[in-house]
Amino acid sequence: MTTSAPPGSEPLTTAISISVVICCYTADRRAGLAAAVTAALAQLDDRDELIVVVDGNELLLHDLTASYRQRVTVMANTHRRGLSGARNSGLRAASGNVVVFLDDDAMLRCAALDGVRNAFADPTVVALGGAVHPDWHCGSAPSWFPPEFGWVVGCDYRGLPPDGDEIRNPIGAAMAVRRAELIEIGGFSDRLGRIGALPTGCEETLMGIALRRRDPQARILRRTAFAVSHAVTRERSTLSYFVRRCFHEGRSKAVLTRLCGQRSSLESERAYTTRILPSGMWHARRHPLRMLALPIGLTVTTVGYLLGLIQNSSHGG
Repeated sequence: MTTSAPPGSEPLTTAISISVVICCYTADRRAGLAAAVTAALAQLDDRDELIVVVDGNELLLHDLTASYRQRVTVMANTHRRGLSGARNSGLRAASGNVVVFLDDDAMLRCAALDGVRNAFADPTVVALGGAVHPDWHCGSAPSWFPPEFGWVVGCDYRGLPPDGDEIRNPIGAAMAVRRAELIEIGGFSDRLGRIGALPTGCEETLMGIALRRRDPQARILRRTAFAVSHAVTRERSTLSYFVRRCFHEGRSKAVLTRLCGQRSSLESERAYTTRILPSGMWHARRHPLRMLALPIGLTVTTVGYLLGLIQNSSHGG
């Protein structure tokens, strides 16, 4: 603690300033956003800041501007519409050493930002992925839902590396990056990422690849002390959403492959499909619907990927 530090010295963790960036686009998630803002404010130090970026919704922008007049910077997305553009707007407005990106329906758990400060005390750490715990609005995961597909609802999934291990990229609902390094790689690509409710992704993957290409010695870690509760609505608990999300993930992976090459883009996916999913069939052996959902998810994602490759090839030559 700072009270036990010798005079004239300051623990490295307290020297790390944090900018929390929360991006939003719809008033339908206003209650969740309010909870996310309250949880973030409770963990900020005097040198930290909270930035809320509104993407393409003037009414929501005016509402939030009127509601938050102290300790919260509310701004419009000044880049291309979509989650990547909104994150880049927040990045450009941020002043902290580290930028923590949260979804508007992800609420920081107790002492989560302390976990961020402790991790970034190591100068080799360039980015951090947190633990993303699902908050199922229907009470629990549907009986058919495979835990290997937690990424479909933006949460942790079976097969993630353990706490403290290196990862290729964080889950977008809770990630932290050194601001200077993220600016240096150009932030997030607006060729990837959600636009409104369209369930696309992979911009975090591209970010992780770019950070490592910039500095092969840089480390991206998973730290479970940096934890959030991520809301999973009833609509996202349906099989139709599961299928739609898998399809768009496959298409996003195709774009990523075109941008980065197959080796970098699909390195983690190879281990996932050859080890995690087959073992998932064994874990689900007493749950027939879950056993069925596993190959459905893989097949639909693969179809999206192949169609994405064909589309990219026809557009890009």
